[in-house]
Amino acid sequence: MNNPVNAINRRHFLKLLGASALAGAGLSGKSAFAGAQPHVVVIGGGVGGATFAKYLKLYDKSVKVTIIERNRQYLRPYGSSEVIVGNATMKDLTVSYDALQKNYGIDFVFDTVTGIDFDGKTVKTAGGQSLGYDRLVISPGISFNFEAIEGLTQEVSDTLMPHAWDPGAQTELLAKQLKALPKGGTVVLGVPQNPYRCPPGPYERAGLITQYLKEHNPTAKVVILDAKNGFTTDVTMLQAWNRLYDFNVPEQFKGFEKFGGREKAGLVKHDKPGNLQWVMGEMGGRVVKVDPATKTVYAEGETVKADMINIIPPLRAGQLAIDVGLTDSTGWCPVDRVTFESTLHKNVHVIGDSCIADDMPKSGYSANSQAKVVALQVKALLAGQAPGEPVFQNTCYALAGHPDYGQFVADVFRVQDGKIKRTDNPRYLPVDLKATDKRYALSALYTHAWMKTFTDDCFA
Repeated sequence: MNNPVNAINRRHFLKLLGASALAGAGLSGKSAFAGAQPHVVVIGGGVGGATFAKYLKLYDKSVKVTIIERNRQYLRPYGSSEVIVGNATMKDLTVSYDALQKNYGIDFVFDTVTGIDFDGKTVKTAGGQSLGYDRLVISPGISFNFEAIEGLTQEVSDTLMPHAWDPGAQTELLAKQLKALPKGGTVVLGVPQNPYRCPPGPYERAGLITQYLKEHNPTAKVVILDAKNGFTTDVTMLQAWNRLYDFNVPEQFKGFEKFGGREKAGLVKHDKPGNLQWVMGEMGGRVVKVDPATKTVYAEGETVKADMINIIPPLRAGQLAIDVGLTDSTGWCPVDRVTFESTLHKNVHVIGDSCIADDMPKSGYSANSQAKVVALQVKALLAGQAPGEPVFQNTCYALAGHPDYGQFVADVFRVQDGKIKRTDNPRYLPVDLKATDKRYALSALYTHAWMKTFTDDCFA
C-alpha cells in the first residue's frame, strides 16, 4: 500500500472480488430451479440483511425474498459518533427501505419475530404472520452483556451511562451530556474486550469528544478505560493523538515494535500532556463496576469519578439469535465458514456481527462482504449446486478526532483449514510520522465518501 490513492483503488477492486470469485465458479446466470418459486426469508434489515437481499435479487430475480424488520427505517451505526459531537444529525443516520422495495422487488414485513420452527422451516411474527422459507438468513446484530459489569443495567445505560453503540435515544442522550459537561469536567469511556462491533469505533469516539472539548471546554479531560492493550488502527491513531492533543503514548504499548520501533522514537514526548488519557488493559483499564449514584467507574487499576460516563458493555450475538438457540457457549453463532450456514440448525445462515468469523472483525464492511458471498452461496444451494470458494474483505475507516484526520485498515480474508484467515497484505494507512496534514485530510475525505457510497451499495 504505497499511498492512500492506490489503497482506495485496491479496495475498489476488492469490493468486486468476493462476488467475482464465486461468479467465476459457474454460479452466474439463471438458476435451474424446479417447481415452486423458492422463498428466502431474511430476518434483520441492517447492513447484512439488506445487502444480502439486494444482491440475491441481483444474482437471480426469480427468487422471492422477504425481509422481516421491526423498524420502518434504518439508523446506521457507522458515523453515529459524529452525532454526539454535533458534526452530524440523527436525520443523517436515517436510511429508507424504499429503494429495496421499488427497485429490486424485495418484500418487507415490518414486525417482530416471535419464534422460528427450524424443522417446519417457518418464521412467526408478533402480528400473527407465519412465513415459510426454503432458506433463512439471519442478521440480528448485537446485544449487550450488562451482567459483566457490576452496577450496570439496561436502565442505567438508558438514563445515566449510555453506551450508544446502537444509534437512537442513547446517542441523543450522550450528545446532551457532552454539551452539559461542566467546565473542567471528566469524561470516561469504557471499552470492552474483543470481540465487539467496530474495533476502532470507541477510539474514534474518544478522539471526536476530545476535539469537541478542545474547542468548547479545553480544561475538561477524557479518560479511556480499556480492557485491551491495543486496537485496530492503534499505531496511526496514537500518532495522530500525539500530534493533535499532546497525547503521550503509554510506555506499556508495544504496537510500534511491529514496525521496528522507529515510529515510537519519533513521537513527541510532551512535558505537559494533554487532556486525553488511555489506560490500557495491563495498566488496569478493564471496567468491572460502576456506581450510578456517585458517577464512579471502577476499573481493575483505576477508580474515576466522572461527570459523563460512556460505558460500552461486552457484546454478544443479537438477542433473537440467543433466544432461538443459534449461539454456543461463546455467546456468538457458530457457522460453516464457506456458506455461513449455522452448524446448529440446517438451512439457516447467520451473517454480520452475530456470527463467528474468526479473523474478520465485526464491522459493517464485513457484514456487507459476507452478505454478497452468502447470496451467491444460497443461490447455488437452492439450485442444487456446490458452493464456491469465498473471498472476503474488510476496511475499517476512522477519524482521529479532528474532522480532517482520518485513517484506515484494509484486509482480505480466505478460508483456510476451516477458519477465515487474514491474508498477508499491507493493511494500514502508511505509518509515517512526517506525513503532512494533507494525507490525513485525504483519508478523512475517504472516510466520509465511503459512508455515502457504502450506504448506497447496501440500500439504494
